[in-house]
Amino acid sequence: MAEINGSSKDKGRFKRFFLKWVVVGVVIAIIILSKQHFDRTPKSNETKPKNTVAVILSRVEQQPVAIQIKVKGTVLPKQTIVVRPQLSAVIKSVHIKEGQFVKQGDKLFSFDTRDREANLAKSNAQLSKTKAELAIAQRSYHRQQALFRKNFISQAMLDVARNQVELLQNQLKFDQAAIQADQVSLSYGEIYAPISGRVGSIPFFPGSIVHPEIPQLVSIVQLDPIQVSFALPETELNLLRRPLTSDQIKAVVQFGSSGEETREGKIVFIDNAIDTASGTIQIKAELANADGKLWPGMYVEVVLIKQWIPDAIVIPVQAVQSGPMGHYVFVIDTTDKVIMQPIVVRSIQEGIAIIDGLDPGYCVVVEGAHALRSGSKISENSLTQSNGNICKRIELTESSHSTSEAGMRRSAQP
Repeated sequence: MAEINGSSKDKGRFKRFFLKWVVVGVVIAIIILSKQHFDRTPKSNETKPKNTVAVILSRVEQQPVAIQIKVKGTVLPKQTIVVRPQLSAVIKSVHIKEGQFVKQGDKLFSFDTRDREANLAKSNAQLSKTKAELAIAQRSYHRQQALFRKNFISQAMLDVARNQVELLQNQLKFDQAAIQADQVSLSYGEIYAPISGRVGSIPFFPGSIVHPEIPQLVSIVQLDPIQVSFALPETELNLLRRPLTSDQIKAVVQFGSSGEETREGKIVFIDNAIDTASGTIQIKAELANADGKLWPGMYVEVVLIKQWIPDAIVIPVQAVQSGPMGHYVFVIDTTDKVIMQPIVVRSIQEGIAIIDGLDPGYCVVVEGAHALRSGSKISENSLTQSNGNICKRIELTESSHSTSEAGMRRSAQP
């Protein structure tokens, strides 16, 4: 009996000991799991991504802007002179070289004019003969008058003497005119440059026989000043109706490999009719070309100032969005959220948009707008990277979104 009681006691003691450690293990497990749970909770809150969108902002600016028209143009010489001979003769000398620049009055060609020199000498001799005969006839007429007053000769004889004088006077005028004609013909024996410019190819050389029917001896093009021809749409006719002396109608010609060189000229010609086939009107601008950088036949870009706006509201063109209601931009409100602001685009040129409907100082979304909708929150980094500029913000009201939508509808109406 004593042994049985002793073993029962041992078993009861072991059972209590085992239960005690089981309870301790469960408590320890609960503590460990609780600690892990509480450790995980703040970490998950810290790493949970915020519902923000990273964008790039740009400030709305107010600045003077010139609304431009850009068209393609072709460089033309102001004058092109085709030199032809005015007589049939042999070329005696060629005083220029192909491609040479000449000044007005420079000698170009000399011809063999010995036959015309002989004709001029003959005409001079005939003039001298007529002068001598006229002098004799005048002296005879004076004697006849004296005899007629003494009634020694009849009226018929006096009339014959007077007619002889008048005949020789007319012959004298004829001889003088013949000399002038010979002098003009002789002057054709040398050709001088009528304008300053550059000569083209010369297909004739000393010894060649030329005549007035040949196409040309040489051509000369005037390069300074030079002209640029271009066409404008008929819709710009109001611009062209300004006086040609207006300072606003100036053409800026851009040329070079990337258009880095510019030159300013003035409008000198507006065609008197619109081309019905293309709906354009032909224009010419004239500009200085002393350095010869512009060459006939070159293609250039012509920029005209259509309108000058001294206080234009401008934004980057990337900020302009389009929707069913018209154009709009994303602006920032006081809670760092974006709202859709309707705008009217007046003009777009050279990467900027001239708009109405937004005051200077606000910031608009330039990049990242594809991920935005009205009410999206932007990241703090986007606000701090706006080039250090302080942006004005749209005041948020309960009716902000409805007002924005109503404005969009108004901007979409014509």
